[in-house]
Amino acid sequence: MADPSEPTPDDAPEADVVERIYADGVAMVQLLGPQDRLLRVVEREHPLVQVHVRGNEITLAGASGDVARARDLVDELIALSRSGQGLDPSDVVTSDRILRSEGGPRPSEVLGEAILSSRGRVIRPKTVGQKAYVDAIDENTITFGIGPAGTGKTYLAMAKAVQALQRKEVSRIILSRPAIEAGERLGFLPGTLNDKIDPYLRPLYDALNEMMDPEIVPKLMASGTIEVAPLAYMRGRTLNDSFVVLDEAQNTTPEQMKMFLTRLGFGTRMVVTGDITQIDLPQGASGLRLVTRVLGEIDDIHFSYLTSDDVVRHTLVGRIVDAYTEYDEKRLASRRERDEASEFANRAERRGRPSRPGGPRDHLPKRGMS
Repeated sequence: MADPSEPTPDDAPEADVVERIYADGVAMVQLLGPQDRLLRVVEREHPLVQVHVRGNEITLAGASGDVARARDLVDELIALSRSGQGLDPSDVVTSDRILRSEGGPRPSEVLGEAILSSRGRVIRPKTVGQKAYVDAIDENTITFGIGPAGTGKTYLAMAKAVQALQRKEVSRIILSRPAIEAGERLGFLPGTLNDKIDPYLRPLYDALNEMMDPEIVPKLMASGTIEVAPLAYMRGRTLNDSFVVLDEAQNTTPEQMKMFLTRLGFGTRMVVTGDITQIDLPQGASGLRLVTRVLGEIDDIHFSYLTSDDVVRHTLVGRIVDAYTEYDEKRLASRRERDEASEFANRAERRGRPSRPGGPRDHLPKRGMS
């Protein structure tokens, strides 16, 4: 009879395994990064696995489950390198996060799709949410990209616009923003009307100059092939054969949103981007918040929701977004509790009142009563 104090096979630790991966046809400097920076990220993401590299041979040692997960990551990085994709530390972290989520696309499917190549830089989706957003732009006439700062809503939309222009799918690009101050009053601005408006549109100009030759952009703008204009200039127009991007849409009123969407002409695609947690309207409802309820069931209109998991700026940005989201949820919950307590007190007070208001003689005794 077995001694009950002895460990059963289920209780025994997994035996260590060693796997060897041969990265044939891959430049190891590209795969591992300068000074092995990418290799260090792999080791940080999988601390229970020992990683050794000799020539083009990568050895993984550890428990079988840990080694299997690390191998999946290394295989994906090799696939990306073979496709000519340049890698950075954030790509390694993103690839590992994608692999940990079950049932989704492979990292090589997400990170391997290049939208544009500009001056040695490749613009592409870097998260599963961004990949779904880019696919939605390809598949729908109107796409809404809603999410916090740093999720690539506007940048990817503009990249798709430039791509469509280069492929001659459209004849012009129209970029627009509402001219709303971000919580402050700028006062009188000197100069012409364009001089006054340009500061609001500067982020769009900056993105254009990153995606295209800065010497070509002014010529395309002069010819009308690219137009950057405030939202107020859209009224009364019909936009045909265009790729139209409306940025900062959370600062549109419902009337402005309706006006913009009804500018849609033949052969035109629209992308509307915004963050409903950063509304700068002095009063009234946000057109972006309302449109999700009004147009949510219409075919060929898609709403893509990006989250802090899709933030591709500094890692602190994602944590900042999560902290503010948690704070807002707590504040709303506290407000609901106060409203419910106030309503309960009001109902109790109404139940305690007499059925009819008392008259001036109600304090006197009734006739026939002592």
